[in-house]
Amino acid sequence: MNAETLHSLLEKHIPHIARSHQPQDLEQFGQDWTRFHEPNAAVVFFPNDAKEVQEIVKLANQSGAVIVPSGGRTGYSAGAVASMGEWVVSLVRLNDISRYNDIDQTVSVGAGVITEQLHNFAEEHNLFYPVDFASSGSSHIGGNIATNAGGIRVLRYGLTRDYVLGLTVVTGSGELLKLNNGLVKNASGLDFRHLMIGSEGILGIVVEAEIKLINQPPNQSVMLLALSSLEAVMAVFAQARAALTLSSFEFFSDRSLLKVMAHRGFDNPFEATHPFYVLMEFDEDEAGAMTVFEQGMEVAHVEDGIIAQSLDQSEQLWQYREGISESIAEYTPYKNDISVKISQVPAFMQQLEDILVAEYPDFETIWFGHIGDGNLHLNILKPVDMDTESFKKQCEQVNSHVYGLIQQFDGSISAEHGVGLIKKPFLTYSKSAEEIKLMADVKRVFDPNGVLNMGKVV
Repeated sequence: MNAETLHSLLEKHIPHIARSHQPQDLEQFGQDWTRFHEPNAAVVFFPNDAKEVQEIVKLANQSGAVIVPSGGRTGYSAGAVASMGEWVVSLVRLNDISRYNDIDQTVSVGAGVITEQLHNFAEEHNLFYPVDFASSGSSHIGGNIATNAGGIRVLRYGLTRDYVLGLTVVTGSGELLKLNNGLVKNASGLDFRHLMIGSEGILGIVVEAEIKLINQPPNQSVMLLALSSLEAVMAVFAQARAALTLSSFEFFSDRSLLKVMAHRGFDNPFEATHPFYVLMEFDEDEAGAMTVFEQGMEVAHVEDGIIAQSLDQSEQLWQYREGISESIAEYTPYKNDISVKISQVPAFMQQLEDILVAEYPDFETIWFGHIGDGNLHLNILKPVDMDTESFKKQCEQVNSHVYGLIQQFDGSISAEHGVGLIKKPFLTYSKSAEEIKLMADVKRVFDPNGVLNMGKVV
């Protein structure tokens, strides 16, 4: 459909819905944080409510268009990329926080509410929304739900799924579904709410969610430990889990630390550089923290450590972990977001390290992860003198080794970033042919004409 025909179609049927054809908007809203696909959106819509989203979806069905739902566009799997002339539907205007209920400790949020806004709202009401990650200042709740986002506190508090009590969704055929109505218990048949969570926008567009908030946790302490080896990471985790009430247990390498220091101008938190680091957040317990530190020192797993003495120092220590993705963005990283059972992490990490040494001898690798939930982030940095397409192809060739290992461990090729376009060719490493067929069948039920995010996931 050429630009003139598209303009006539939209003016005839939905002239009242805000939209843009400006090149800068098409580029901005036509991509996420991946940079392996050129954005090529036909139009960007900015609906004000669920009814307008329905109108757009119904017109897409009538005209044969494909829609890409757009939130904060902070994903790493090209799930929000419009590269084939799709219509982008930005949910940025659906940003109301409403219907707070202090008895139920629930709140209704539009899909365009930024994660950090919800954190702040909860805090203002002396409550807590625990789902948190480095992109909280720009990611949207709708996108978090679409990918079942996890983050740094999954170890203690779980995933986005655990806090969604109700959803309002526009399906691929334009129907408006209100799912679960905020109920804690509901055994009245299939719960389509959970089918929508993590579906990456291929079944429906989340327009509103009813979110459960929880009581604020006890005061937290933060400790950063410098470790001697890969083996030490899981040994220290076992000690910490036994001695402390952990909220987070984050791991990163010396290369990760150096990248953050260079990018943000930070000083080394220690006098020397060490091979690996873990950052822990836990209920205040000085004696327990010293036990972990001293036990680690006795067996040479821990080489140095810092316990934050103030809130400002806690936030500074967190920056060494949360600044990693930002610090490597300029290198066009190829990201592997993978997971195995927690008990398998030590063996998996060692075998993965052997693969990295063998298959990426000339590439710089940066890895970090949420060790406490079995989630590792492996980032391959593009050499300055290599073009993006060649780099992507070489990384995809190595994926057969990395994902082959994942398959051996019955793990997942995508722990929290989703499948999108990037991981779709490798889905068979985590899903059987029967599962993939059923996923496609389910998509046809909710989106019979293939209007939503067609070509993504399945």
